[in-house]
Amino acid sequence: MDLKTRTKAEGLVDFITTSPTPYHAVANVKLKLTQDGFVVLKEKDQWVLQPGQKYVVTRNASSLIAFKIGKKFEKGGPVAIVGAHTDSPGLRIKPISKKTAEGFIQVGVEQYGGLIAHSWFDRDLSVAGRVYVKENSGKYVPHLVHLRKPLMRIPTLAIHLDREVNKKFEFNKETELVPIAGQEKYGHSCADDPNLQLSSSEFEAVKHVVERHNESLLRLIAEELKVEVEQIEDFELLLCDYQDATLGGMHDEFIFAPRQDNLTSCYASTEALLASEPAENGALMISLFDHEEIGSLSAQGADSSFLPDVLARLADSDNGAMARMCSRSFLLSSDQAHGVHPNYERFYEKANRPHVNAGPVIKINANQRYATNSRGIVIIKTVAQRARVPLQLFVVRNDSPCGSTIGPMLSAKLGLRTLDLGNPQLSMHSIRETGGAHDVVRLSDLFGGFFTHYVDVDAAVECD
Repeated sequence: MDLKTRTKAEGLVDFITTSPTPYHAVANVKLKLTQDGFVVLKEKDQWVLQPGQKYVVTRNASSLIAFKIGKKFEKGGPVAIVGAHTDSPGLRIKPISKKTAEGFIQVGVEQYGGLIAHSWFDRDLSVAGRVYVKENSGKYVPHLVHLRKPLMRIPTLAIHLDREVNKKFEFNKETELVPIAGQEKYGHSCADDPNLQLSSSEFEAVKHVVERHNESLLRLIAEELKVEVEQIEDFELLLCDYQDATLGGMHDEFIFAPRQDNLTSCYASTEALLASEPAENGALMISLFDHEEIGSLSAQGADSSFLPDVLARLADSDNGAMARMCSRSFLLSSDQAHGVHPNYERFYEKANRPHVNAGPVIKINANQRYATNSRGIVIIKTVAQRARVPLQLFVVRNDSPCGSTIGPMLSAKLGLRTLDLGNPQLSMHSIRETGGAHDVVRLSDLFGGFFTHYVDVDAAVECD
């Protein structure tokens, strides 16, 4: 493995490890961009955008759009956009999560998205998310938390008690997909420890969270944030794999990690944006959205006003500038693709079966589950040739359902020409996914080539 590939692959590994939630992913991307000189915008403020400048804006701290403007950019100019998503399927702590059974402390969780639920059994699980803290000033301020400790586990039932378990592993998702986090007799509470007892007024101050969640978990969060328990107002917490992402395989050719769908695209697009400069009359943009795994219909999802709002401000719309911009622009909708699995070849279409570490995959579907068409393929093939990046093709079998992406909805919403692609991987939506280390640098290079060459390449491809 050459130094460039190893550097990019290890960069993705570190990004995944430090991005257990969409909030962390956005914070990490934003930090990289601001360290490079990107100016932070807020949607509630008036914007005065300058040619030659670069900007970043977030919504709900879980979606992010960043862009660079060419030095001679004018209203209605072309924008090369890469779109991706920050969320992944998983388990989220319920609003009222306090549970006990047979002397065990348990935590109630809710499924988020289409996870492979059985992969969460017998894994060391930690907790991460966003916590709102009431400061002494009276302000409610969000803080990111990642408890880097194996806090929970969802144990399987011993084979001695279920001899059929290897035939088919079935379980009730409400009653049996429940993590254990400790035992009551070893826990501490305000009631049984004089040093932790709260006055009636103090108890009232924390009652809104103590009655809903286990007190030991709240204390761990408070200790991590260096605040008092009574300062915790509310939170959105997710379970995550305690084990770090890592390079794997006999030659470090694989990445073994959670959330590669779709932090891979977030990482590669950010790296490409940092390394690229726009055409003088164009602009470059990345748009990273939350809630793709549950349909994108939210205030910060791809089916929201976020991208249209930012493009409208960039176009400074008058006399059809926004429409001109969208007709001249192009969106690469980047989401992970299904690499062929050597143990399950029967599930793949015979001729269109991408391989891990063989390059990014163009995703095609006649029923518009993906937005790819021939004009887009011509553009991306030309870009890939210039960037020296190999490409693959994927079509789902006719007897198999097909997932979708943010591509079709953004294409329909804005009239943007769009192509769907992404890196191939195995075990998509598992708690541990398998991707290709060599594909990381190829995807980043492809995005860099797209940012660099799009304006020139698009001018040579005729279409109404």
